[in-house]
Amino acid sequence: MKYEQLAKDIIANVGGKENVISVVHCITRLRFKLKDENKANTEVLKNMDGVVTVMKSGGQYQVVIGNHVPDVYKAVVAVGGFQAESPVEEEESGEKQGLFNKFIDIISGIFAPTLGVLAATGMIKGFNALFVSLDLYANTSGTYQILNAIGDALFYFFPIFLGFTAAKKFGANQFLGMVIGAALVYPALSGLTTGKPLYTLFAGTMFESPVYITFLGIPVILMSYSSSVIPIVLATYVGSKVEKWFKKVIPDVVKAFLVPFFTLLVVVPLTFIVIGPIATWAGSLIGQFTTWLIHLSPIITGIFLGAFWQVFVIFGLHWGLVPIAINNIAVLGEDSILALVFAASFAQTGAVLGVWLKTKDQKLKSLSIPAFISGIFGVTEPAIYGITLPKKRPFIMSCVAAAIGGAMLGLFGTKIYMVGGLGVFGYASNIHPTEGLNMGFWGSIISTIVAFILGFLLTYFFGGVNKEENITIETVSGSTNAVQSTTATNAKKEMILSPLNGEVKQLSDISDAAFASGALGKGVAIEPAEGKLYAPVSGIVSALYPTNHAIGMTTDEGAEVLIHIGMDTVQLEGKYFKGHVSQGDRVEKGQLLIEFDIDQIKKAGFSVTTPIVVTNYDQFDATPTCENQVKVGENLLLVQSK
Repeated sequence: MKYEQLAKDIIANVGGKENVISVVHCITRLRFKLKDENKANTEVLKNMDGVVTVMKSGGQYQVVIGNHVPDVYKAVVAVGGFQAESPVEEEESGEKQGLFNKFIDIISGIFAPTLGVLAATGMIKGFNALFVSLDLYANTSGTYQILNAIGDALFYFFPIFLGFTAAKKFGANQFLGMVIGAALVYPALSGLTTGKPLYTLFAGTMFESPVYITFLGIPVILMSYSSSVIPIVLATYVGSKVEKWFKKVIPDVVKAFLVPFFTLLVVVPLTFIVIGPIATWAGSLIGQFTTWLIHLSPIITGIFLGAFWQVFVIFGLHWGLVPIAINNIAVLGEDSILALVFAASFAQTGAVLGVWLKTKDQKLKSLSIPAFISGIFGVTEPAIYGITLPKKRPFIMSCVAAAIGGAMLGLFGTKIYMVGGLGVFGYASNIHPTEGLNMGFWGSIISTIVAFILGFLLTYFFGGVNKEENITIETVSGSTNAVQSTTATNAKKEMILSPLNGEVKQLSDISDAAFASGALGKGVAIEPAEGKLYAPVSGIVSALYPTNHAIGMTTDEGAEVLIHIGMDTVQLEGKYFKGHVSQGDRVEKGQLLIEFDIDQIKKAGFSVTTPIVVTNYDQFDATPTCENQVKVGENLLLVQSK
C-alpha cells in the first residue's frame, strides 16, 4: 500500500466513495465514472503530488497518474472497496450522458482492462514472426508452436475475455459473459460447416449464408467468432438485460442457479440465431469501409490521423477507433488505422528531447528526462501533460511531425497484424505473418525515425521553449489613435491579504494530511475567530463548491488561491454555510464571499481550521508574512512568479 495516502486523497477529491459509480484504469490514468462531477475538486487534484492532470471526456472523470497507475489503481480499489460493489445504473447518477459519451465510456471500460495483456501477447507473436524471418528457427519447430500459442491464445479466445469485461461493465454476472463468449468459440460447432448445407439464406446477396443446423427448427447461421469483437459485446449487453429481468421474477431461494440457467438458455441461442450474424455482418461492413477510406488516399488519411491522434488521446476519443482496429484484425487480418498513428508517439518524444536540450529552466529539464524515457516506450501522457502541452508550441510541433510521419506510413502501406506493444516495442506488430520484413515494416522504421527527428528539430528551433510569456498592453496615443505596445515584466508579485480574523498556523500543524504535506498547495492556515470569509485578492472565482465550504480564486496575476473552510466539512453538505458569490464572478479584495457558523460546525464535530494555499506553486512561490494573530485585510502571503 505504497500509494495508500494518495489513493485516499484521490477518492476524497473525486467527491468521496459515495460519488463513485465505477473506476477502471488504462496505461496512464484512472478513469472514474462519477454520479456528480461537480462534487470533484478538480483543481485540488491537478495540483496534488502524484497526479499529472485531470481530464473530463467521454463521460469519464480521468485522473492522469503516469506509468505507475496500476499500483495507484490497486490502492484506490483497496481503499474504496470498489471491487466488492456492483455497478450503479446510470439513472442513479443524477445525470444523463449523451450517446457519444456513453459509447466512449462503454468501449473504454470493456477494452482497457485487456490492452496490457493484448499488447504483451501481440509482441510475443510479432517477435516469433521476426525470429522465423531471420531463420533463427522454422515455423514447424516446437519453439515456434509454443510461442505462437502464447501469442494467439488471448486474441483467438477474445470473446471469452471480452465477455468477462463487458459483463462487468454492464453490471451482469461476469461468468455468464464468459460462458456466452466460450459458446461462440466452441470448437465442435465450427466442425459442422463441412458437407452439404440444408439450404441457403439470402441467396444472391452479400449476406448469402448456408445453413447447416437448426435450433428448434429455426435456422442457425454458423460463423467463425474466434477473435471477434462486436458479437460478444452485443450479446453480453442483451444478456445483462435478460439476467436483470429474471432476477426480478425468480424467487430468491432458487435465484442463484435458475437466473443463470434461464439467462443462458435465452441468450446463447439468440446470439447464434440473430445477434452473432448481424454483428458479424456489421463488423465486415466496418472493415470494408475503413479499407475503402485508406485506399481512397492513404497519405491524406495518414496526415489527418497522425496530426490529431494525440488530441484524440487527450480527450479520450481514441477509444472510438481502437475497437475498429481490433475488429479489422479479426475480419481482415490486418489494420491500417493504428498503423498510421504509430509515428505520433515518436514525434512527441522527439519534441520532449528538443525541450530537454533547449530549455534553460532546470526544473523543466529534469522533468523532461523521465518523460523522454516513457515516450521511447510509447507512454506519452507525461510528455504531453507535463512538458509539451503547457508550453503549447512544442505540442503543435509534435503534431506537425506526427502528420508527416502518418503520411509516410500511408505511402509505405504500413499495416499492423496484431495489437502489440507501444513505442519501440510496436515494430513487432508491423511484421507480416508470412512475408516477414516487407516494405511496410521498413517503412514503419523510416517513418518513425523521420517523425522523431522532425519533432526534435521543429521544437528545438521553432518551439519557443525559452520564450517568456509576456503581457502585451495596448494604449491609444492622442488624436492619431496610434497603438503602442509595451511588454510587462515576466516577474509578477502580489500580496495575498488575510480573508479571516483569527490565529495564523503553519500548514504542517493541521490535521489534514493532504494540506499538511503541502501536496495541495503552499501557504498557511487560520483558526478563524469570526464566521465571515472575505476576498484576499481581486480576481475571478474559479471554483465554488456547491456546499460553499471551499472556494478557489484566480488572481489578476495568475496565482490560483484555494481556501478550504474547516476539515472534512464537505460532509455537512452545505449546512451552516452561506455563499454570497457564484463561480465565474469577478470579485474585489475585501468583498464578502462566504458566511459560516463556527459554533454549529464545531458542535457537529468538525474543525474550522482554514487553509489558504496557492495551488499552482510550480509557477508561484508563496511566502508567509504573518505568524500570529491576523485581521481581515492584513498582509498574509507574498506571492511571486518563478
